[in-house]
Amino acid sequence: MKKLIVPVCILLLSTTALAQTRSRTTKRGAQSSKASSQQASLEAKTAGATKVADQIKNLTRFLYLLGGVAKGIEDLDASARSNQGSPTALQQNEQNKAKLRSTFQDFRVGLDQLEIFFRSTPELEQYYLKLAGSAAGAATAEDQAAAGHFDQAGRTMLGVVNRLTDVLLAMR
Repeated sequence: MKKLIVPVCILLLSTTALAQTRSRTTKRGAQSSKASSQQASLEAKTAGATKVADQIKNLTRFLYLLGGVAKGIEDLDASARSNQGSPTALQQNEQNKAKLRSTFQDFRVGLDQLEIFFRSTPELEQYYLKLAGSAAGAATAEDQAAAGHFDQAGRTMLGVVNRLTDVLLAMR
């Protein structure tokens, strides 16, 4: 009898195991992929907003300092025209102008890269339209600085800061 009970128990256990052939599906996978896509979208938006904020910080710091530097350059240019400036001061003035022109160029390049980042990131494409043109504004300021109109170039860059601020507001 004991010999008969063991095989019957094994047979019953194996049939119950085979009877559970229905695969159980959970909706965790669907929710998980949806959550991960939302997470990726949020991370892209945060990265974009951080890049815009960094540009705003750098530009406002630069524009704050530009006012005094531009005034000093104008004063030295006026003394150079009246032949009252020392050669060392005039040479330093030319170096300062070259540094400013280079800085305007660096800002234009940075804004070009920012526009490319927004245009090439699917989660940020909706904000690209507000951002578009900021690099062109920086290019205009770069041209004005190359012509020696540093004050006007600074005013043009203020317009770029306004555009960047609008983008940041739209992203919140």
